Amino acid sequence: MSDAAQLDPFGGLGDPGDALSERVLNQDEIDSLLGFDLGDDDGAERSGIRAIINSALVSYERLPMLEIVFDRLVRLMTTSLRNFTSDNVEVSLDNISSIRFGDYLNSIPLPAILAVFRAEELDNYGLLTVDSNLIYSIVDVLLGGRRGTAALRIEGRPYTTIERVLVQRMVEVVLNDARQAFEPLTPVHFNLDRLETNPRFAAIARPANAAILIKLRIDMEDRGGRIELLLPYATLEPIRKMLLQQFMGEKFGRDNIWEGHLATEMWTTETEVRAVLDEQMMPLSDVLDLKVGDTLMLNATPDSEVSIRAGSIPLTTGRMGRKGQFIAVRVEGPVNPETAARLGGKS
Repeated sequence: MSDAAQLDPFGGLGDPGDALSERVLNQDEIDSLLGFDLGDDDGAERSGIRAIINSALVSYERLPMLEIVFDRLVRLMTTSLRNFTSDNVEVSLDNISSIRFGDYLNSIPLPAILAVFRAEELDNYGLLTVDSNLIYSIVDVLLGGRRGTAALRIEGRPYTTIERVLVQRMVEVVLNDARQAFEPLTPVHFNLDRLETNPRFAAIARPANAAILIKLRIDMEDRGGRIELLLPYATLEPIRKMLLQQFMGEKFGRDNIWEGHLATEMWTTETEVRAVLDEQMMPLSDVLDLKVGDTLMLNATPDSEVSIRAGSIPLTTGRMGRKGQFIAVRVEGPVNPETAARLGGKS
């Protein structure tokens, strides 16, 4: 018997490689292969098959102005929520990430209140989620709950009308702050459309559509919770060019020095000016039959006005005459004000 073979326990010859070929992956190895490691943070790099699936998502890092807008939102919310609750409120930005809308709806911890709002100028919708901890904390603070005691959380019942009204007031404050945060970039009014408690009734986009998810943490001493703001990419598409700016007020493709040089050169540019005595409409057959020596009769006399044009733009009118051995046109009036405005770029 050769050294390469060994006796099989069941009476045959076996190959040592058979044990390796039949090895079964454990759960950790499967999760690592698929990229669904539950121990990773939301901001961690994805790997495996999940990274391939999510490769079509546009990273928010490609929209530099978004982070500036949301940092401004955090500062505004800190001030407005302090005035709203008359308490010491701290707002912090936990995370900004890209996610598919369907995955987000499935990940919302219930119970929660979902506020569907409309961005009027962008003609689309967004979603604001308030978790149960923040709901009970806000209710406790606004109704005079004692400090130092955690908000009482009652599971298994729907939110009351009072709780929904108080949360609605807080959502309106947050949406007003979001309007102010976007204002230096572009005017956008966020109007609350409805409140929902079932994620299926808050569907504002298709499950496969990509969206930006902003997670905010609100702390009121020993109480607090989370607010999550979700904006589909379709909502941000009208202002995408503005969000691509590296800093506030950046103007793409503009150089003041080059603009001044271009304006100076335009004043010395030569342009062709035509003097049109008359225009006629003729059948194409007559035009094709024209021969040398044919005479065209014009509806004009020697005293008729001549239209002076630059291309197809009428500039002014004049009279035809003679100067020396040349046919000349004397300008009879100033350049048309509307034409001057168009050529000068004025409204």
